[in-house]
Amino acid sequence: QVQLVESGGGLVQPGGSLKLSCAHAQSGRTFSYFAMGWFRQTPGKEREFVAALKFNSGSTYHADFVKGRFTISGDNGKNTVYLQMNGLKPEDTAVYYCAASTRNRSGSYYYAGTVGYDVWGQGTQVTVSS
Repeated sequence: QVQLVESGGGLVQPGGSLKLSCAHAQSGRTFSYFAMGWFRQTPGKEREFVAALKFNSGSTYHADFVKGRFTISGDNGKNTVYLQMNGLKPEDTAVYYCAASTRNRSGSYYYAGTVGYDVWGQGTQVTVSS
C-alpha cells in the first residue's frame, strides 16, 4: 500500500536539475522513521539504491554514480525527505521511489538494498533527454 508520496519529477535536458520531494500520505499523522531514502528503477532492471538519510545521526549515504551530483536532505519531525539532482544524465532516467524505515540499524543496512525499508511511495518519473 502507498504510504509515501513523491513529487518533483519531470522532463529535463542533460545537465539540468530537479528537486524531488517526499512526504507521508496521511496528513496530520506522526510517524517515527529511523531513516528515509531514494531508489530508482527502469523497465527490466532491479530497483537500485540512490541515497539515504539516517535521522538519529544525520548521516547521509549516496550511491557512487550520483556522488557530487545528487544530495539528500530531510526533516524527521515532518517525515519528509528531498533529493536535489544536478548535472542530470540520460542514464538517470527512471522512476524514482521514496522509502522509509521503521528499524534502527547500522548505516550499511540503509544502503545495501531495498531490504532495509518497509514503507514506500508509488514513484515519480524522471526523464533526462535532449
